[in-house]
This record gives sequence, C-alpha cells and structure tokens, in this order.
Amino acid sequence: MGGKVKLLAVLAGAGASFLAAVLPAAANPKLVVDVNSLKVFEQQEIYQKWYPASLTKLMTAYTTFRALKSGQLTLESPVVMSKNAAGEPPSKMFYKPGQALTLDSALKMMLIKSANDIAVAIGETVSGSEPAFVAQMNAEARRIGMSSSHFVNPNGLPGPGQYTTARDLAVLAITIKREFPQYAPYFAYEGFTTGKKNYPNLNMLIGRFDGADGMKTGFICASGFNQVSSATRGGRSVVSIVLGADSLGGRADESARLLQLGLTSSGGGKPGLGQIAPYGEGRETVADVSKEICNPKAAKIRSENKDEVGRQKLLSPYIHEINRPLNLVAAGLIPGADKGKGAKGEVADVPIPTPRPVF
Repeated sequence: MGGKVKLLAVLAGAGASFLAAVLPAAANPKLVVDVNSLKVFEQQEIYQKWYPASLTKLMTAYTTFRALKSGQLTLESPVVMSKNAAGEPPSKMFYKPGQALTLDSALKMMLIKSANDIAVAIGETVSGSEPAFVAQMNAEARRIGMSSSHFVNPNGLPGPGQYTTARDLAVLAITIKREFPQYAPYFAYEGFTTGKKNYPNLNMLIGRFDGADGMKTGFICASGFNQVSSATRGGRSVVSIVLGADSLGGRADESARLLQLGLTSSGGGKPGLGQIAPYGEGRETVADVSKEICNPKAAKIRSENKDEVGRQKLLSPYIHEINRPLNLVAAGLIPGADKGKGAKGEVADVPIPTPRPVF
C-alpha cells in the first residue's frame, strides 16, 4: 500500500441534508471509486467503522455466489424456511417453516425487498447453519481484503461485533462486479412480483438515475441510512458508498451526486483505492448515530419531507421519475415443495468469472 495521500476536498452538491441542524458535526463516510481503474474521485472517513445494516446482504450474496461457482448449489436449488429463519424480524417475507423457494427467487427477495428471513434461509442453505455461514462470510471478507469488517449474521440486524467501513464496502462491491458479472441483474431489478403482490426495489436510483445498475440499501438507527450504489455509462463503471445519511431521500440524493461525479470526472491525479492509508481519529470505535437519527425531531422532519402521495422527496437533479409501470421479475414459493424435494427454476448461464481485483 502506498504512503499517505492528501484528502480530497469534499464537494458541495445538490441535495443538501435537510436534517443538518440535528445531525452531528462529524462528517459521515462516503466514497466514489472507478471499478476498473480503482481511482477514487471523492472520499471522506472511509476507514471509520460503521454498522452495515442491510448492506450486510451484499456479503451474503457474494458468499452465495461463491457456492454457486463451486457447483455446491445452482439457482434451482431449494431454499427451505427453517424455524430460525422464519423467526427473524421484518423486513421479511413472512414465509412459514417448511415452505421452500428456489435460490433464484430467494436472491431476488433478499436484494430487492431486503428480506431478513430470506437472508438467514439462504445462509443455512449454503453452509448448513447460520453460525457456519457467518464464519464463511468472515473468511471470504478476509480473503478479498476487507481488513476492517466483521459480520455476526447474514442480514445486518443489530448485533455486537458487526461492523464495516466505506473502504471495505467498496472492495466488496467492486469484487462482486468484477468476479460475478453474470449475477449483476440481481442488483438492478426494479422490483419483483409474487403474482399476488408487487415489491419495488428499495434502491431509489434504479430506473431513476441514468446508468444505475445496483447495489443495496440499509438502515438501522445506529447506522443511519446507508447505500452502496453502482452505475455504468459511456463505458465507465463506478461504485459509491454513503453511510449515515439522514433519510431515504438524503442517501439517494448523495449517492446520485457521487455517481455523477465519478461518471463525469477525469481520473487524472486521483489516488487509487489501495494507495489511501488508514486515517481519521477514533476510527477503531464503531460509530453510533442512533440519537441523531431515531429521535422525535428527526422523525418529524422526515415525515414532513414527503410528497402528496407519501413518497420521500428527492432533491437531486440527476434523479428522474419513472413514468411507466415498473419492470418486475417473478419470484415466489415452489408450489407443494418441502425439504428434500427438488425444485425447478431458471438456469443461469455461468461464464468463467474474472479474477478478483487487487486493492
């Protein structure tokens, strides 16, 4: 790793935080990096430990993709809901123990709706038990160079010892995009339908930001509103990380600003991700913004910052409305399937993955 580099100036952009008065003065982590060159266009507190919330599901997806690559599973493999998985709190699909779905459907539900019960069921399918899967997640994280991350469950629900950094999330997102391009659609779907109910993607950039193609959102009180985003335009692919935003709209606005910056700026003179040495005071302590995010004043401001149909207002000039029906993919239970029985589903065309990047 290279020596220390001067921090990039933080650019003021559209979509300024409407909760500035109630949030702490300390800057929250953010980062935008080119997937191919690894050039960093903007960074802030990228080594500060943070609660990942449902961004954890990116690690769950990556560990599952590794199982698919090894031939241990296919996208047709049944994922059976256990009592343990079904007992997870919302957001969830509320399936009962013994009900089954294909791994293909499970991945859609986990990544689009952020279903906590499905994430645990996937982990149990991959590794036999939730603890075994968590151990595998951490082993994979270490292997790809996530040096300041640790996971305690597959879904990101609050738990002691669960943390990551903006830098590590960028490593994970880039590794997924480079190593498993065949699974990129899972992060870019506008939503899914079970035939009875439609579920739009919680990522407000999908279909609304030109070139947006992923990846995941997350929220718990301690982390604030988190988002890992990716976009491809004009042959350039970038990934942005926003941690601790004040609202759904705030994280979408800031993610759009960072993506636009990365897609339109020159990489000349910018440091590579691997050249940025750890920095920041107190970065070894996991930040907790619960008091700023989950208090009555902040909740009131968020509730007032909605449009006439109850949607979070977006301020970014780079985000536009979807003036058409959402493009939904199918996902649901296997009719009549139970543990031990096979399941039919989509078959993926799995090319040989490219080598993982060196950071």
